[in-house]
Amino acid sequence: MANDAHGETAARDYRETVFLPETPFPMRAGLPKLEPEILGEWARTDLYAAMRKKRQADGAPLFVFHDGPPYANGAIHIGHSLNKILKDFVVRSRFLLGYDVDYVPGWDCHGLPIEWKVEEEFRSKGRRKDEVSKAEFRARCREYAEHWIGVQGGEFQRLGVIGDWANRYSTMDFSSEAKIVEEFHKFVAMGQLYRGSKPVMWSPVERTALADAEIEYHDHVSPTVWVKFPVIEGSDGEVGASVVIWTTTPWTIPANRAISYNPDIAYSVYVVEAMETGLPFEPWAKPGDRLVVADRLAEDVRAAAKIDRWRREERVDCQGMVCAHPLANLDSGYGFAVPLLAGDHVTEDAGTGFVHTAPGHGQDDYQVWLAHGHREIPDTVDPDGAYYDHVPLFAGLKVLETEGKKAGKFGPANGAVMDRLIEAGNLLARGRLEHSYPHSWRSKAPVIFRNTPQWFIRMDAPIEGPAHQGKTLRQTALRAIDATEFYPAQGRNRIRSMVETRPDWLVSRQRAWGSPLAIFIEKDTGHPLADPDVSKRICEAIAEEGADAWFNRPASDFLGNHDPDRYEKVDDILDVWFDSGSTHAFTLEGRADSHSPADCYLEGSDQHRGWFQSSLLESCGTRGRAPFKAVVTHGFTLDEKGEKMSKSLGNTIEPQAIMKDSGAEILRLWAAMVDYAEDQRIGKTILQTTVDGYRKLRNTVRYLLGGLAGFDEAERVALADMPPLERYILHRLWQLDGLVRRAYETYRFQDVWRPLSEFCSGDLSALYFDIRRDALYCDRPDSLRRRACRTVMDLVFERLTAWLSPLACFTMEEAWATRFPSAGSNCLRVIPETPAEWRNDAEAERWGRVETVTRAVTGALEVERREKRIGAALEAAPRVHITAPELLAAFEGLDAAEVFRTSQASLVAGEGPEGAFRLDEVKGVAVEPLKAEGQKCARSWRILPEVGSDPRYPDLSLRDADAVAYWDEQHGE
Repeated sequence: MANDAHGETAARDYRETVFLPETPFPMRAGLPKLEPEILGEWARTDLYAAMRKKRQADGAPLFVFHDGPPYANGAIHIGHSLNKILKDFVVRSRFLLGYDVDYVPGWDCHGLPIEWKVEEEFRSKGRRKDEVSKAEFRARCREYAEHWIGVQGGEFQRLGVIGDWANRYSTMDFSSEAKIVEEFHKFVAMGQLYRGSKPVMWSPVERTALADAEIEYHDHVSPTVWVKFPVIEGSDGEVGASVVIWTTTPWTIPANRAISYNPDIAYSVYVVEAMETGLPFEPWAKPGDRLVVADRLAEDVRAAAKIDRWRREERVDCQGMVCAHPLANLDSGYGFAVPLLAGDHVTEDAGTGFVHTAPGHGQDDYQVWLAHGHREIPDTVDPDGAYYDHVPLFAGLKVLETEGKKAGKFGPANGAVMDRLIEAGNLLARGRLEHSYPHSWRSKAPVIFRNTPQWFIRMDAPIEGPAHQGKTLRQTALRAIDATEFYPAQGRNRIRSMVETRPDWLVSRQRAWGSPLAIFIEKDTGHPLADPDVSKRICEAIAEEGADAWFNRPASDFLGNHDPDRYEKVDDILDVWFDSGSTHAFTLEGRADSHSPADCYLEGSDQHRGWFQSSLLESCGTRGRAPFKAVVTHGFTLDEKGEKMSKSLGNTIEPQAIMKDSGAEILRLWAAMVDYAEDQRIGKTILQTTVDGYRKLRNTVRYLLGGLAGFDEAERVALADMPPLERYILHRLWQLDGLVRRAYETYRFQDVWRPLSEFCSGDLSALYFDIRRDALYCDRPDSLRRRACRTVMDLVFERLTAWLSPLACFTMEEAWATRFPSAGSNCLRVIPETPAEWRNDAEAERWGRVETVTRAVTGALEVERREKRIGAALEAAPRVHITAPELLAAFEGLDAAEVFRTSQASLVAGEGPEGAFRLDEVKGVAVEPLKAEGQKCARSWRILPEVGSDPRYPDLSLRDADAVAYWDEQHGE
């Protein structure tokens, strides 16, 4: 007490004696400003290299994480962000688990999207692609890709992604191109490469063949036609009739060479007796027409042809039947016979039960044609999507437009063919059908099946040598899939089913920007030259000059003693999936600080048919094994309504905007919160939820930092001396340690964030901090209870900043540096070892029971506050009646008032009075919410009878009086 100017005693202000939390760690993060500062420090110290150096010095095991290369053609989008953040989670968590992690970011640089952009640039300057030399064109493609590598690299690093950015790889590096060609030549040397003339998916707009992985399906409206093929050979009842086919590609009729049927389907001749009347057009069928169709589909055909009435005349045996081409009466070029061929691909699901067979324009058509001994495949449509000049009636007509505003639209071919079928009298009916149609993944334009000579890698030819032991590429790949870990597990079935059924690998493309096949073909035999010396010279030249060496140098530079006149130089480029599928060969192999196969690949689930599969096949073909030990896949990012993001719909979320407004940490926590294995959603509401979760985490960390101000080792309390509550929190740390480690080891990042955030909000904020706040603020610094509390807070801080560092890397770095500014980066740490002695199942069980009773007390006090009978819990002195012995025993050694956050409390065995407060879900607990008796302590605000017992401090409780006396002594008062 002190005397004022009038000699009266004035109450002392005890605020300065209260040990309130102190920390410079701000409540508001300011992430958009803070993160670049942290990134700058990481760059200055070369954090990734420092992390590797430290782990190597510690003798850590090596973990190799291979980066699936994004395509270098634009700013990153939200899908990129999810992908790269998840990869960063892998890298950082493996460092945290004590590994030395090899992660080299890379880029996919060849291919059509860049070619188009560069073509557009030249066109804008008045130059067509064919007016630009290949060397100039490729140089500009290289410049374009290099620009976007720089842009994307900066954006990825802004997300907090660490890796060996200084030594990034790209498929267009000269050394990479050389290695890609070298890998391809291994297939040549093994005899696994062949040139086949068969239908492949062809993009006239892009003027190249496409593989399955480059195709996506979109709804498309196609014309449908029912076409009559007059029977010229068969039984007496069949000759004079017409076999009816149905197709959605009328433009393929000129390429027809056969009709396929299924011997298990019942067919009959149907004789037209009458047509529908009152139609706005004249039907093409006439009474007396004799039509051969499948019995189960006859009604569908009758309705389509507007036939009012017909009669089934006789069953038909299709074996040996031959038809005329439906255009034969218009041009002798179609005067060949059209045989009926048995094929099990024919069904009764739709159409007529017959399949028009154009072996140059369909895989099933091609297979059934070959199966019946035919070898010649007609060429009907040229690379630009137009009929060749030798095609009767239709020479030069476009199937697909490739120039101008109509590029990618179907041209006049369909209409012209239908007009000619009408003229020939062989169009029975036509209509329109909306169905799923293949489109180019890049151009979004429709594709066609087109016969063209291409290069393929065999899937089903035995491969000799110790790595394969006579197994085929397909068999080797399936065996490798079975030996690989998949996260989630269903990824194995997905890729396995694709590899089981995929055709031979189409590896050639007719474009300019890519790695060349770089092979010579012997003109006499058509076989590729497999000479290791030639291959070596080619690869050395490409390593020195890039792919241009192949296109610019004469053949004699490579052939050595071989006569250049005997060989044809192949100028096709490789499928870009072969490029990216070879990245393991030039990124991981040949380095002392890496190994192959990689421990993990991670990409979107679409890469089961893309990069995962091409990498698998490339490595299985050349090494007899997969290039990975584990495969992790994530879903696609949708908007908040679950719809695919689209600029036209205006529902896109730009990662750059999020980083500018809220910081990359929010994106990282969003990625940690979602179940990435499924399709996940993002939008303003979801991001706000993420921000709220981040704010709670930050407040927890801030409280820890404030409560630990000035903590030193002299305060530390041993486990044996810890109070029960501290033992419980240590038990929770032991639990979480095992959980976090297992979750990181199995790439379940959501299972790190969720329990840790619940621990922060539940065990820490709602329980531990709430109970211990009074002791932390008001106990004298040398009290066991306060020292134990700060010891536990130190241990929590030590683990929380480690456990969360892969997910919330910026905030954990800020927190660590705030407390230990000279200790080096938080990222250099490993998870602290958690003693097994911290496990305390009995204490966990005790606090579960304590919390059960506390729920009832809290409920009673809420009623009292609502009714204005008390203002705060410290005004209460609840009397708690407990019937269950185990609940009562749980409070042994505890201060019930401290647990209930009240000034006083008492526990009584028994039922309690009838009017006591009870919760239905808490059986055997009744609460009398009595008011606390005594005076209010001026320092801690607890109401106790003992207040004023110490004459030195008449307005304080004994505990507070002792603490103030200690403070006064320390401050010389």
